[in-house]
Amino acid sequence: MKKMLAALFALALLSAPSAHAETIRIGFQKGGGLLTMMKRQGNVEKAFAAAGTAVKWVEFPAGPQMLEALNAGSIDVGTTGAPPPIFAQAAGIDVVYVGAEPPPVASEAIIVKPGSPIRTVAQLKGKRVAFAKGSGSHLLLVAALNKAGLTIRDVQPIFLGPSEARAAFDGGSVDAWVVWDPYLAAAQKAYGARVVADYTGLLQANGFYLASRAFVKRAPQAVGTLLEQIALAGKWANAHQQDMVAMMAPQVGVPPDVIATWLGRQKAGVVPMDAAIVASQQKVADLFYREKLIPRPVTIATQAWTWQRR
Repeated sequence: MKKMLAALFALALLSAPSAHAETIRIGFQKGGGLLTMMKRQGNVEKAFAAAGTAVKWVEFPAGPQMLEALNAGSIDVGTTGAPPPIFAQAAGIDVVYVGAEPPPVASEAIIVKPGSPIRTVAQLKGKRVAFAKGSGSHLLLVAALNKAGLTIRDVQPIFLGPSEARAAFDGGSVDAWVVWDPYLAAAQKAYGARVVADYTGLLQANGFYLASRAFVKRAPQAVGTLLEQIALAGKWANAHQQDMVAMMAPQVGVPPDVIATWLGRQKAGVVPMDAAIVASQQKVADLFYREKLIPRPVTIATQAWTWQRR
């Protein structure tokens, strides 16, 4: 009996997962370009294999849901536009900014149907405007209204995700729609949607790679390795847009010409957080607080982690 118990104990030790085994869980958005491509290429898995680290990809419809998962400990790293981490901070979530993407200019816009009488942001007053609450589109609308001397309270916000908003836009139950690519490019193709405003002349807001503080403390080298892979992938993607189109069209589920339009008006990649990027994100946070969209002011600098590039 003792020999049998010893044998079973030894077998249990051999079959148990290593105490040093690690998994990095990466959140990415549905239709999210660079991470979608990286998931398919498999280079992230190769980069982590030597350290015995597994990679798990988790898809989300938008940034706010991703940060809820980050707070719950369901993922370790994710990427969103500028607003979601600010809303998260205001809600007491200890989210850490670990890297930044180039800010969008034309890849997110306020759009209307071709025959709409709305031609300026000021003409949105009193109108029904669809957008995803807490998303980059939320920021674009607030910033554009602010520049026009209006506030979010001067329009009728209709909080809808991209799929629901497209149906509302198609059916005419909203007057305008604020959305990002590839949904923007798809709407322009399908309806001839007209851009009322994009980020041109407005506050420039970066996209961000975000992590839980626990993961940054536990595995800073893993965060650095992932960011290095993102930087390399971004450099490749910017130089090989036709390859990106061919790779992404079947995964995202939209026509190649829509993908080409999207990729043609943005740059991919990641850079370390620096003083200028922190200051820009602080302006976004201050704007949201002035507009009473968050209950308390938040500080960005205390949440920024400096990636030491090799």
